[in-house]
Amino acid sequence: MPEYLNGAVVVGIDGSDATARTVRWAAAEARRRHAELRLVHAIDEEELKFPRTLPLGEGLVEKARTRGHRLLRHARDLVREAEPSVKITAVLGHDRPAPALLAASEDAALLVLGTEQIHALGRVLVGSVSIAVTTHARCPVAVVRPHIAEGEAPEEGPVVVGVDGSRASEAALALAFEEASWRGAPLVALHCWDDTFLAALFAESRTTLDTSDFEEREGEVLAERLAGWQEKYPEVQVERVLTRGRASDELLGYADRARLLIVGSRGRGGVAGMLLGSTSQRVLSAALCPVIVARSQGDGKR
Repeated sequence: MPEYLNGAVVVGIDGSDATARTVRWAAAEARRRHAELRLVHAIDEEELKFPRTLPLGEGLVEKARTRGHRLLRHARDLVREAEPSVKITAVLGHDRPAPALLAASEDAALLVLGTEQIHALGRVLVGSVSIAVTTHARCPVAVVRPHIAEGEAPEEGPVVVGVDGSRASEAALALAFEEASWRGAPLVALHCWDDTFLAALFAESRTTLDTSDFEEREGEVLAERLAGWQEKYPEVQVERVLTRGRASDELLGYADRARLLIVGSRGRGGVAGMLLGSTSQRVLSAALCPVIVARSQGDGKR
């Protein structure tokens, strides 16, 4: 296993209805990786210590700690039932959830978060903690949400990865091949190109934009990026998809029938200093399958 995949799988435990689904998914991931599973529940003790009127003010921290230990025990029981071979550790943090999870990401191979909110159009709302952690974590972050039909994360379909030739998408490719190999799943490698801006420029000058050269060049980019990985993972069946359009739209079209979607933290058009690109943000907010945001070396440093 590559060095960057060493370390524990860390899963955030918040007591929501999504916790059981998230824990089971994380436990399966830890089993596939032969990794330890670390359960983390965080309590903002300073907030609880803020002066409050009696009787609420008395013993709030202790009550929160008792609840935290109970949630961790329940999560441990879920893991033992679902994946009895997985080694488990439990951590009760004494900080706000986002800082506690970011600290846990320092030596983790993967950080797993859950979300349960689905709005009227059938898409999932990602909370502020998930966005903050995904943006600044030092390891890949998986956000596990319910599939609109089954509730549980899907176990069928391909692993889908976005490829744009950037350093971040190289990290996504590396992780995608590992995940597909672990699962015995086919891999869809999707590369998008968008000529909307150029087409508008040519239209203003009343000339025609020949897209054949673009398509050939972008096809070469995809082939070059996949070549070494396909040799390293000959057991992974790869479908190359070259398409014209907005990357997030195309990825979401595949994600609705995928078991896992993997994207880089930001693409080749990303703004310097921006740790989570627009494509990654939109995919996180709308995909109906688990999403992993892969990180290239140096991402998330503070």
